[in-house]
Amino acid sequence: LCYIRGRSIPDRFFVLDEAQQLTPLEAKTIVTRMSRGSKLVLVGDPAQIDNPYVDSRSNGLVYTRQRMRGQPFAAHVPLSKGERSPLAEAAARLL
Repeated sequence: LCYIRGRSIPDRFFVLDEAQQLTPLEAKTIVTRMSRGSKLVLVGDPAQIDNPYVDSRSNGLVYTRQRMRGQPFAAHVPLSKGERSPLAEAAARLL
């Protein structure tokens, strides 16, 4: 994040994976760097957090989704089917 501060990112398709690991301030830092012509996709699973400073409700992904809800240039697409093994899906549900 230290290299993104003070920058504008124009005309890019930017995919930010593991966004659930970000704090709300880190998410804001990245989202506010997007400039004209850029698109930003935040990807993550609030159930898979190992950052001790955020949880399933206070992370950057959930924060951004909640705060940007209703904006004409923002959308939320929940994905309900896992692409890993049945073991991984059961572990995510049970552990």
